[in-house]
Amino acid sequence: MRLRLLRRRLTISAPRVAIRSALPWPFRWMALAVVLGFCGAVALWAFEFGKSIAGLDTVSRQELLQLRAEVARLRDEGNEQQTVAHTAESLLVAERSAKESLMAQVRQLEADNRTLREDLGFFEKLLPAASGDGLAIRGLQAEVLGGMQLRWQVLVIQAARNAPDFNGKLELVLTGTQDGKAWTQTQPPQGQPLQVKQYRRIEGVLNLPANAVVKTVTARVLDGTTVRTTQTMVLD
Repeated sequence: MRLRLLRRRLTISAPRVAIRSALPWPFRWMALAVVLGFCGAVALWAFEFGKSIAGLDTVSRQELLQLRAEVARLRDEGNEQQTVAHTAESLLVAERSAKESLMAQVRQLEADNRTLREDLGFFEKLLPAASGDGLAIRGLQAEVLGGMQLRWQVLVIQAARNAPDFNGKLELVLTGTQDGKAWTQTQPPQGQPLQVKQYRRIEGVLNLPANAVVKTVTARVLDGTTVRTTQTMVLD
């Protein structure tokens, strides 16, 4: 009988046994949480107390403040250098623009200087007649271009002071040979209208007939049908 009871307890058919604690499980978890919190608080207090004793907390805070100050200083220096760089770039662009403007002005002044020299040389030719009165032609110039065209230039002046405006016409008379025969031509055929207050410079290019050789060029100013002044130039 005892043997049978022992076998029954040791086999799978043995009756179940439940072991229950006298303390409910919510209170056990609460007690465990209190113990863990207390241990964590003690550990944190010990860590902070150790840092304060060793002076690590103060040093770290000072280093952090120094690092922040250094970062701020470097940032300010970077901003200042960037501002200087932008200012230098702006000055460089302005200087380049000013240089280009000055070069353009120099080129324009050189061109004006050449024009003034040409005008001076042209006007110097009328100086011998400056003491006279009335209308005069000075500085007649003519040049044959490629045997097909004639480039001419003439200056008409009124030497008298406060002279009234002159209204007339200008003619160019070309003489020479064509196909071995004497040849004369007036350009333009009806004359070119001319109005002169103090002086007037006129120039142009004429087309020459085929096989024409210009020997002389005569410029004359007419007042109606009356010739007021003339000047002749011989071409080589």
